[in-house]
Parts: sequence; structure tokens; C-alpha cells
Amino acid sequence: MEETILYAQEAVGRPSIPALWWFAPLAAIIALLYAYHFYRGVMFNSEGTDRMIEIAQAVREGAMAYLTRQYRVVTFVFIGLFVVFLIMAYLGLQNPIVPFAFLTGGIFSALCGFIGMKAATNASARAANAAGESLNGGLQVALRAGAVMGFVVVGFALLDITVWFLILYYIFPAVLPNNFISVAANPLPVITATMLSFGMGASTQALFARVGGGIYTKAADVGADLVGKVEAGIPEDDPRNPATIADNVGDNVGDVAGMGADLYESYAGSILATSALGVAAVASSGVAFWAGSSLLEMQLRFISAPLVLAAIGVVLSIMAIYLVRAKDDATQSQLIAALSRGLYGSSLGIAILALPMLYFLGIPNYVQVWIAVLAGLVVGMVVGKATEYYTSHAYKPTRSIAEQAEISSATALIEGMAVGMESVGVPVLAVVVGIAASFFIVGGSSNILMGLYGVGIAAVAMLSTLGFTLATDAYGPIADNAGGNAEMAELGSHVRTRTDQLDAVGNTTAAIGKGFAIGSAALTSLALMAAYLEEVRLVLLELQGIEEVSIAGQIVAVASMTIEDFVSYFNLTLLNPSVLIGLFIGAATAFYFSAMTMRAVGRAAAGMVDEVRRQFRENPGILAGTSRPDYAACVDISTASA
Repeated sequence: MEETILYAQEAVGRPSIPALWWFAPLAAIIALLYAYHFYRGVMFNSEGTDRMIEIAQAVREGAMAYLTRQYRVVTFVFIGLFVVFLIMAYLGLQNPIVPFAFLTGGIFSALCGFIGMKAATNASARAANAAGESLNGGLQVALRAGAVMGFVVVGFALLDITVWFLILYYIFPAVLPNNFISVAANPLPVITATMLSFGMGASTQALFARVGGGIYTKAADVGADLVGKVEAGIPEDDPRNPATIADNVGDNVGDVAGMGADLYESYAGSILATSALGVAAVASSGVAFWAGSSLLEMQLRFISAPLVLAAIGVVLSIMAIYLVRAKDDATQSQLIAALSRGLYGSSLGIAILALPMLYFLGIPNYVQVWIAVLAGLVVGMVVGKATEYYTSHAYKPTRSIAEQAEISSATALIEGMAVGMESVGVPVLAVVVGIAASFFIVGGSSNILMGLYGVGIAAVAMLSTLGFTLATDAYGPIADNAGGNAEMAELGSHVRTRTDQLDAVGNTTAAIGKGFAIGSAALTSLALMAAYLEEVRLVLLELQGIEEVSIAGQIVAVASMTIEDFVSYFNLTLLNPSVLIGLFIGAATAFYFSAMTMRAVGRAAAGMVDEVRRQFRENPGILAGTSRPDYAACVDISTASA
């Protein structure tokens, strides 16, 4: 198998990066170029009438006002954490690269949110105008605008990871403090552990984008619906509703910027954790595993595998965008099938190309790792299909809720809760089966770290189509805004009918995006926990200088400690009161955090309701259609609250 390994010329006294690895930064550049291409294509379309342009401009201004305020707050948080990490690096508690890797992770995530939001808010009126000509026209504009978000996320994530790896692999040992004594011989364990801090920066930004965007979205949604639809009896997106613009802005900040940051973090985290596990798995497999090559060479191959797999997914996701087409008389099921065609096509391509990629990369157990790739792809498709079943009005679950609504609001609420709880079953089962299959097939029964590497590969495979998946997810709020624009601009009924069709499909694709985010996070979290143990090993070895520890009366070298050894050494069992205390605190924290978020939504919604009622009360001409509401006041309330 040695003759199949592709290497470029060696440099600086250590093995060069595998030639296939370079496909990852190339794919990142291709993704960013296509994101620009799709953005230019969207902007080529007309925004329609003056009224449509005015509405779209109001939504754009509201969205950018929110992002400006959010980024101002996030900047202070990042500066504070950056200073803390600098102090820790100065004291020798961590290597000096961590603060900068943390910073770039957050910056790129924020940049993705800004670009995606700009594309989405520029596309809504154009999608509505295109829908006036044909259903497929509206679909293409909305999908390509969503693709801008999808491909800037995967492009910037891959670019940041690969550029940092090049810097760390060739320059890193020269800038390390003296206590990192073993890095010159093999820098990969420290490099991969350091790069996890990039994922931490992305996670910090995702927290603000997801939670802040969610508060904004729901506050505007509740305020617009409660007073407008329930009390005043006017339709959704009616231009007489002062909260309508805020509602449309909320769709973008929550489901475009928020979801993009969330999946950016999962995407980067899965690749980084899998790379760290690959280094540890090879080291724990013994000399026989990398016979015919050096330890460093084999670890480079295992680092390259998730990156090249993600790169293949980028190229196939671009091709998948062009597979989506719809007829003018298409039903919702046919529209969903058109979008699914792109997802299934790209997934099939990844399944076919992953096997030769792993073979030519020189992975000894390439067939088993390929099966883990298949497991991740299948989990993604099952989660997506299950989400579609429980959220599309073409199937029984949503229809049963509608039937209960004919009886009373209470029975509709009960049925909705029941359907929501029931919907958890299939995705969880799929994730569990995927974890078990990828873990044991790759070799988890004999080498836990190798099995966890298989789980990480499954997570990367599940997210390998993120460029397309996120495009269909961001498509949802764009289609929703297109419908709102058509309603407020009082376009023809045929336009509203088409935008309603696109919006209905968008609700399903948005739910599928959330399913992908949660499902991939479940796989990635297991890989991240294992990668964290490798970070603990490095702290013991490099920072504290501990080379041996005593476990159950036996002396064990830290460099060769297994996960079971770590569990025994730190007593990480349920019989340890400290572990139980941590579990209870962690579980309670989730509930407390959720309570604070819900209370924030309630306060913001109350302020929105008061403002809408005030405008209706003080200006009767709004409901009569003779006066224009103060949309900006409602936008300001949601922005300040979020």
C-alpha cells in the first residue's frame, strides 16, 4: 500500500504534508469564489417596484443595526478573553498561539454572519419579484442567496483551519516557550490541541449569534402576531402592522446569522476534534500500525482525512445547487423533492469518492474508516428525512395538529407537544446507531481512540454537505421575507401564492437545518471530549513536567495513558461525588440558561406588544390604511432587547 501514498517534496527536516491535503485550501478558495458568484447572480435580478425596494431597505437597515449592536458587545467579550489568554500564555500556562487562534475563529464566524445577512436581505425583494414571473425563478434567487451563506461558512472555516495548520507546522516550534520540550520532535499533538482553541472562538461567537438572534426573532414574532393577527385581526405581514418589518428582520438574524454561526462552529469543531483524535489514535496503535512509514507521516495522513473529506463535500455541494429545479405547478412535496435531489446527489458523490481518497491518502484501515463516512452520511439523511416528516404539512403529524386546532387551542397545544416529543425518537436512534457503528467498525473495541476517530469522521461526513444544507436552511427566511415583501407591497395574488409555497418549503428546510445542527453536535461532542483528554495529557507532559503517574499501584507513563487510565487516575466515575455534583450543576445550568433566555424573550415581546398597541391607539389611521406605522420603533425594541 506504500506506493499509493502521495507526498510532495519534504522540507525543514520533517515529512511534508500529504499532497491530497492541499485540496482543502483549494476547495476553500473555490467555495468563496462561488459564494461571490452566487451573490453577483442574485444582485443581477431586479428588486421590483419602488414600494418593494423601500420595504427591503427597511429590513436591511434593521438587520444591520442589530448586527452592529451585537458585534459591539461581542468585541468587548473577545477583547477580555483575548487578554486573559495572553496573560496565561505569558505565565507559561499555555502556548502563545492560543489567543490568536481563538480570535480568528470568532472573527471569521462573525464575518460569515455579516456576509450571509447582507446576501439574505438583498435577496428577499428580488425573490418576490422573480416569483412574479415563475415559481422556479423565485426558488433560484432564494436558494442562491442562501448558498452565499453556505459557502462562506465552509470556505472560511476550511481556509482558517488550513492556514493555521501551515503556520503551526512549519513555524510553531520556533516560537514555543522552553517548557514545550518535546514539540520539536513531533509537533502534531500540540498543534492539533492548539487549533481546538479556534473552535472555542467560533463557539463564543455562535453563542451570541444564536441566543441574541433567537431573542430578537421570537420577540418580534410574538409581538407582530399577538397584536396584529389576534387583537387587530389583520393578516400576517400586513403593512399596517408596525412590527412587520421587525418580524422580517428577525427571520434573518435568527435563521441566517444565528444558524450560520451555529453550524460554522459544529463544522470547524468536527474537523479539529477529529484531527486531534487522529494524532492520538495513531500514536496509541503501536509501531505495527504505521509500519513502512514514520509516526509523524501516519499522523499527517489521519489529520488530512477529515479535511479532504470536507473539501470533497464543498465541491459536490456546489454542483448540487445546480441540480435544484422546479416546475411552475410544483406542489410542496415536489419542491422538497427538488431540494432533496441536491442533498442526495452530493451525499452519493461523497460516498463514492471517499473510498479512493482514503486509499490514496494511505490510511491503513481505509475500508473501516470509509464505512464510518457512510454512517455519518446515513445519519444526516435520516435526521433530515425524519425532520421533514414531522414538519411538512404533506404528512400526518402536522395535519393532526391542524385537526386538533379545529377543536380548541388547548388540544392543538397538547397535540403539538406530543408530536414534538415523538419527533425526537428517530433522530436520536439514528445518532446512536451511527455512533455505535462508526466506533466499533473502525476499531473501538481494541483501541478506543481509533474508534472515537471513526465517530469524528462520521461527524465530518454528516457535515460535509454543509455548503448545500446551509444554503437550503438560509433559503427559508429569504423565502419568508419574499412573501412578506409581496404582501406589504400589495402584489398580485399569484405572487403571494408562489411565495407562500416557497415559504412552506422553507419552514421545513429550516427545521432540517436545526436537526443537522443538533445531530452533528451530538457526534462532535463525543469527539471533542476525547480530544480534551489529549489536551490534559499535554498539560501533564509539557506544562507540569509529569512523565509518570501511579494508577492502582502501578506506574504508568503519561505518554502511553489510555482513556481508561485517565478515567481511573482522575476517578471519573458516577461513584465520585465530585462527578455527580458536576453533572447536577451542568444539568441545572442548562435549565437556568433556558429560563433566562425565555424571560428575555418575554420582556422583549411585552415591549413590542406595548409599542404596537400604542401606535394603534394614538394613530387610528394606521388600521384604516391612511397612515404609515413607525416600523423603526419596533425594530429598535427588538434590537435593544436581543
